[in-house]
Amino acid sequence: MAAPRIAFVLGTRPEIIKLSPLIRACDDRDVPYVVVHTGQHYSDSLDTVFFEQLELPTPTHNLEVGSDDHGAQTAEMIRGIESILTETRPDHVIVHGDTNSALAGAIAASKLEPSLAHIEAGLRSFDRSMPEEINRVLADHVSNYRFAPTDESARLLAAEGIDDERVVVTGNTIVDAVSQHRDLATRKSTVLEDRDLESGEFYLLTAHRAENVDDPDRFTGILAGVGEFADRTDREVVYPIHPRARENLEELGRSVPDPIRLVPPLDFLDFLTLEDHARLAITDSGGVQEETCILGTPCLTVRDNTERPETIDIGANRLVGTDRTAIVEGAEAMVDRDGAWPNPFGDGTAADRILETLL
Repeated sequence: MAAPRIAFVLGTRPEIIKLSPLIRACDDRDVPYVVVHTGQHYSDSLDTVFFEQLELPTPTHNLEVGSDDHGAQTAEMIRGIESILTETRPDHVIVHGDTNSALAGAIAASKLEPSLAHIEAGLRSFDRSMPEEINRVLADHVSNYRFAPTDESARLLAAEGIDDERVVVTGNTIVDAVSQHRDLATRKSTVLEDRDLESGEFYLLTAHRAENVDDPDRFTGILAGVGEFADRTDREVVYPIHPRARENLEELGRSVPDPIRLVPPLDFLDFLTLEDHARLAITDSGGVQEETCILGTPCLTVRDNTERPETIDIGANRLVGTDRTAIVEGAEAMVDRDGAWPNPFGDGTAADRILETLL
């Protein structure tokens, strides 16, 4: 095998999804690469199976670090990534987003010879209590290339003193990914039939962030508000619940409101199908805010801030926090939006722009 031009460092489902168009672009152009999977979410049900389902090659290296405290997990990743980069000597290392895997890849690469590229650079929630925010800022400031998804992201990087010659606005690879995976989902997913769901007649809920599901008051507010709105509108809510959220719910000893149907975590194609066919998505996920915006599904974000303000600016999303009444009022305002907003995340060619810049 030729020495890799590119090393991808990833470890979670969003990274796999958003980097998949770039991996396919490398295959299409015969650009040699390696994929370093940290195993940050080391569970077949949560991410490893995505490679097979999304028709991606098996990762070249898998560190299998699993879950741990931030410091221990990140340290183990840095050690493993550094060893692989020293052995394989790629020209460029690519990290994505705001995970501990991205931070570890950024730290390891920044102290070695390859250039470091951060995809989805410049996103900011301005909430330093979020570990993701720290990871974003650090990755941006040690990178050689910052691939910003929007002009606003590039502006925020400039405001932090980052040289604009190393910032390239590419659009977001999630647009490429949604386009490619929507076709796969149409071919492969049977989730609507399996769950007896009718398009446009159900709501989709995701709540997994620690600041929400680890806080009894916030978690209860989300469930109560969503349940009340579903009762008022006589529709069911499908909630693919993360294991951590389920454990916290059991510890609280509280049942979920009747209209909310708990289901196990779904693979990405099934989840994308639910996003596409839901009447409304209610979420604390940044990725879901983007995906529903692209798909034309109204979104309600149960957080106090967001690093995707473009979705709010165009009317695709509303930020409501976790208060029960605010959730009900926000859902009532969003549920009948027609999805005819412009896509702020680009034209679906971000992967090609990134690869052209690096090569």
